[in-house]
Amino acid sequence: MGPLAGIRVVELAGIGPAPFACRLLADLGADVVRVDRVGAGGIGAPTGLPSDVLQRGRRAVAIDLKHAEGPDLVLRLVAGADVLVEGFRPGVTERAGLGPHDCLAVNPSLVYGRMTGWGQDGPLAGTAGHDVDYVAITGALGAIGQAGGPPAIPANLLGDLAGGSTYLVMGVLAALLAVKGGAPGQVVDAAIVDGVASLTGFVHGLRGAGAWPGGRGENLLDGGAPFYAVYPCAVGGLVAVGALEPQFYAELVRLSGIEVTPAVDPSTRLDPVHWPAARAQWTSLFGSRSRDEWVRVFEGSDACVAPVLDWDEAAGHPHLRARGTLVEVGGQVQPAAAPRFSVTPASIGRAPVGVGADTDTVLAELGLDAAEVVRLRAAGVVA
Repeated sequence: MGPLAGIRVVELAGIGPAPFACRLLADLGADVVRVDRVGAGGIGAPTGLPSDVLQRGRRAVAIDLKHAEGPDLVLRLVAGADVLVEGFRPGVTERAGLGPHDCLAVNPSLVYGRMTGWGQDGPLAGTAGHDVDYVAITGALGAIGQAGGPPAIPANLLGDLAGGSTYLVMGVLAALLAVKGGAPGQVVDAAIVDGVASLTGFVHGLRGAGAWPGGRGENLLDGGAPFYAVYPCAVGGLVAVGALEPQFYAELVRLSGIEVTPAVDPSTRLDPVHWPAARAQWTSLFGSRSRDEWVRVFEGSDACVAPVLDWDEAAGHPHLRARGTLVEVGGQVQPAAAPRFSVTPASIGRAPVGVGADTDTVLAELGLDAAEVVRLRAAGVVA
């Protein structure tokens, strides 16, 4: 099932963006074989629990890469694969005998995907970091949050997952197309700093045009404009307003019943001089009713107003329910596979499995008989 059916991916187990990239590839139909560390523990250990959504769709084999025989087993997997994904610091796989040179030697058509925060080179390449650090140096973190306050950390959605995982997947798919067209295999160097910087391209363009002149929370799309902002409502709850275009703003004004003062008049909405007064007026108005009351006022309209939902509320939203955007599998709410295909539908596939759950099956596919698997397990090479 899925548009990537028939594609084999070898994943060297890690944390964060590399596993998410492999989850996306698995959702699209790729056969992902996760190579777990023997005796893995700590934050990077796959649990196999239904709640471990990052690890869905895989098979898993446990191999000790520090054992003399371990890397050779992985290279046998690589020889029959289309893609390898690793998310370690630069040089780690090379020292293990599984770097690009080693893997491309046994499979010249291999796409070797590398996921790091800083990239494979540069002054910071060998240092530790996390999502918030990578996002910080691109300028993106400094642009998120309310004026006068500190930056708001966007979880690890902007860095690890958007700037990291999705760019790695894009690179891997592009490289696979190149191989299909006759090109040799190659390395895809996906760095979170590069991906996040790419995502900020539109801001650089607006700044160059003088259309992003302010600091954090003072511009058109960062909460500075009163018609593109979040407002608290009575008895708790929030609404998000995104009435950018004049026709949508006019609908917002009409349905809300706000008093049309010079500050909120459609003819002056783009003038930042009026924004403080307009924000105060909108704040007072939205604070006069509950969130759900405002939802009923704007329901079905083009006023571009939506409730700000928590995780549980999101799972029950009628639109997301109708599309099946969030599904429940084994008692765990999780996102469905995305995007959607008309002929080769993507799917969630297999539930998460524990460390080495498929070691015997995967090794048998490599041609190892049962006696050899028993020997390797006794020697601690596999688990």
